[in-house]
Amino acid sequence: MGAIAAMTPAARLAAAIEALQEVWAASGADAPPADRVLDRYFRSRRYIGSKDRVAIAERVFGVLRRRARLDWWLAREGIRSAASARARALADLMLADGLTLEAAASLFPGGQYAPQPLAAEERALAARLAGRPLEPPDMPAEVRAECPAYLAERLHAVFGPRFAQEMTALNLTAPFDLRVNPLKAAGRDQALAALAQGGIEGQPTRLSPLGIRLDRRRPVDRMEAFRQGLIEVQDEGSQLVALVLGAKPGQKVLDWCAGAGGKTLAIAGAMANKGRLIACDVLPLRLKRAAERLKRAGAFNVETHVLGTAGDKWAKRHRGFFDRVLVDAPCSGSGTWRRNPDSRWRYGEADIERLVGLQAGILADAARLVAPGGRLVYATCALLPEENERQAENFLAAHPDFTLVPIGDAWRETIGTGCPVAGPYLALTPAQHGTDGFFAAVFERAKPSKEPQRAQRIHGGR
Repeated sequence: MGAIAAMTPAARLAAAIEALQEVWAASGADAPPADRVLDRYFRSRRYIGSKDRVAIAERVFGVLRRRARLDWWLAREGIRSAASARARALADLMLADGLTLEAAASLFPGGQYAPQPLAAEERALAARLAGRPLEPPDMPAEVRAECPAYLAERLHAVFGPRFAQEMTALNLTAPFDLRVNPLKAAGRDQALAALAQGGIEGQPTRLSPLGIRLDRRRPVDRMEAFRQGLIEVQDEGSQLVALVLGAKPGQKVLDWCAGAGGKTLAIAGAMANKGRLIACDVLPLRLKRAAERLKRAGAFNVETHVLGTAGDKWAKRHRGFFDRVLVDAPCSGSGTWRRNPDSRWRYGEADIERLVGLQAGILADAARLVAPGGRLVYATCALLPEENERQAENFLAAHPDFTLVPIGDAWRETIGTGCPVAGPYLALTPAQHGTDGFFAAVFERAKPSKEPQRAQRIHGGR
């Protein structure tokens, strides 16, 4: 088969506009993220070569990362309704790429594989934007930071003087992290050597003892190390959440919101296939994908369970059963904006309120499954206090049989190095730690006191 002919710059632009239309057509909090939409777009167009895919993806994600700034300029120039993918792409060419009107117009020649020629009003818009900076001095700080207006005050409160720095980091391209699988690899050095044999250079991550960071995103299914199960794709922050759970061989462990099994895989590695690990989720398809990943990783002590409605009989039978329970709760995903830049615009005030209520209910349900002396870890990939610290505080107030384990103590017990965060919780951010934004609180359930039981037995014998 001959090589796939490269697309023209105009054809790449047309594809990017078409892909952006598909991303924004899938609106709402439950819509798939942009990377998944883009993967689906490329799968249905196998004729697009790898270099063209890279160029198209760069334009798509560039527009997504600059959306607030582009829309600010478009509104300033009279486009006050929801801007189209074509208008945003044109503004991006002028403001981010710095093209002249003639250069931009050449990318809209018309024809089967190119955008239609610029209309008169579009040419006029491009002419007005030509030579303008993407971030003029009078652009509001929240717009420059690509921060939704309803979250600006909250995130200012979270970050304080670091607001601009943190928001900038949240808008950069995320690194590509891998996790070593202890069930298949003797250690990180073996995994690094296996990658090097395939011509891929990786570096040990700074915080996770199992992490490897690559210079850019790569197709893992082409890596022999991945096919052998030596590595899995997982952000360093997500690895750390799984590690501070402290799962040990021989224990009974529950991943209550397992999803596609990323943290389940990490927990299975810590348990060395000894003990019982159960992955639960409300969506069967997610657990099916998790089962496929677990098989490749060589994790054989894992069971899956599809959760039903409130009052699930399985949950009732397993009250007080598990030594470790992880709640990776559904959340706003604000800590993963650099990975999913479109997601910051998919949520609104009502969505956050709904999520906060859902998180509290899930956490309360999971707490019933923790054995006396066992630990419960509540985690999100969110940055908002109402999803994180306030949830932890409210949980402790409502559950006096649980106490908070300071993250420094949990970190030393499970990871062994110095904890990189101060305070009682694990709170990671891209700017400070180089990971996605993650939160975790570690709770421990009290063991029942033996004294009252002994006194009751004495009283009963009288």
